[in-house]
Amino acid sequence: MSNNNQNDQPNNTPGGSHPDYIEGGRRRRRGPRRDGKNNSSNRSAVSESTDLTTSQDLAASNGFDADVYEDEAALAEGGIKAVGSKRIIPFMKLEKPMAIFSILMVLISIGALLINGLNLGLDFTGGVSADVKYENPVEQTEVIQSLEKSGFDDAVVQYLGGTTELLVRLPPQSDNVAGLNESLGKALDLPGNNAEISNLNIIGSQVGSEVYLSSLIAIVTALGMMMLYVAVRFQFKLAVGALLALMHDAIVTLGVFALFQFPFDLTVLAAILALIGYSLNDTIVVFDRIRENFRRVRDASPRQIIDLSLTETLRRTIMTVSTVLVVVLAMLFLGGAGLYWFSFAFFIGLIAGTYSSTYISSSIPLALGLSRDDFVVKVKPEFQEEVVSFNDPKAFED
Repeated sequence: MSNNNQNDQPNNTPGGSHPDYIEGGRRRRRGPRRDGKNNSSNRSAVSESTDLTTSQDLAASNGFDADVYEDEAALAEGGIKAVGSKRIIPFMKLEKPMAIFSILMVLISIGALLINGLNLGLDFTGGVSADVKYENPVEQTEVIQSLEKSGFDDAVVQYLGGTTELLVRLPPQSDNVAGLNESLGKALDLPGNNAEISNLNIIGSQVGSEVYLSSLIAIVTALGMMMLYVAVRFQFKLAVGALLALMHDAIVTLGVFALFQFPFDLTVLAAILALIGYSLNDTIVVFDRIRENFRRVRDASPRQIIDLSLTETLRRTIMTVSTVLVVVLAMLFLGGAGLYWFSFAFFIGLIAGTYSSTYISSSIPLALGLSRDDFVVKVKPEFQEEVVSFNDPKAFED
C-alpha cells in the first residue's frame, strides 16, 4: 500500500514542486537538468516561443490580426508572411502617371503605324536573294559598296557560316534571271577576289504579302495562347493584364520602327516573338508571387499585396534584365549587319517589357477588382464531408 502511494505522489515534496517525480516506478524530471544537459533544446524551444510571440506582436502592431497564425490554409502554404519589418516600395503610387504615359506611347505608336506604316524589307515586299561564295574572306561593307557602284542599291548582305559565304538580298529588279545572274556576278567580283553565285531566287510580291499575313497571324496567335495559359494557370483578371502588357510591348516596338522608318524584316519579327515570350516569363514570376502573398498575408489591401510582390521580385527582375541586356548589347554592336535590327528591336522591347511587367500587368488586374477571394480554393458542397449523428445513444450497445 505504501508503495502504491509512493508511486501516486511526488517524491520528497508536496504538490509536485520537486523537479523529480515517480511515474510507473521510474523517475521522471519536470524541470531542466541542473548540470546543464539538454539546455540547447530548452533554449531552442524558448527561442521559437519568443519568435512566435514577437511575430504576433509585430503583426498586431502593424494592423494584422494575431489569430491569422492559426489559419489552416496559411499553415498549409508555409505559414504567415511577416511584412511589418520589411521595406515595401510603393510602386502603385505611380499607377496613374504610368497609365497616362502608357496610353500616350500606345497612341503615338498606333498613329505612326497608320500614317507612316512599316518600312517593310525584302522578306515582305519581294526581291532578289542570292547565295554568293568568294575565294578569299571578304567584308560586308566591301560587297555593299561594290554593288552600289554597279547600280544595285539598298542591298542587304549577311554571312552564312563563314566570311567567304554570304547571302545577298536586293529589291525587285527588272532583269530576267539569266541577265540578272550575269550582271550581279560582275557587280560582286572584287579585285583579286572573284565571286560565284550558287543560288539565285526572285521573290515575287505575292509571296511577300503571304509572308506578311502569316507574320500577323503568328503574333495574334502567340498573344492569344499566352492569355489562355495565364487564365488557366492563374486567374482571368491576371490574364487580361498579361495580354494588355504583351500588346503594349509589341505595339511600342512596332511604333518605334514605323516612326523612324527602320527596316522591318523577318529578323525583327523574330525579335518581337521572342520578346513576347521573355516579357511573359517576367510577368509570370510576378503573378506567382502575387498569388502566394494573397494567400499568406492577411489584413492587407490588394494594393499593398501588389507592392509587396513587386518589391520581392525587384531584385530578380534587375538581375534578369541586366543579364539579357549584356547579351543584346553585344549582338547590337558586335553581331554585324545581320543581327543589328534584331538586337535593336529586342533592346526596345526589353525596356518596354520590364516596364509593363511592373505596372501594366499588375495595375490592370487591380483595376478589375483583384482580391484574395480570387485565389482562395473553396470546397464545393458536394465534396464536403457529411456529419451523421445518432439520436439513440444505445444504438451501438450490445
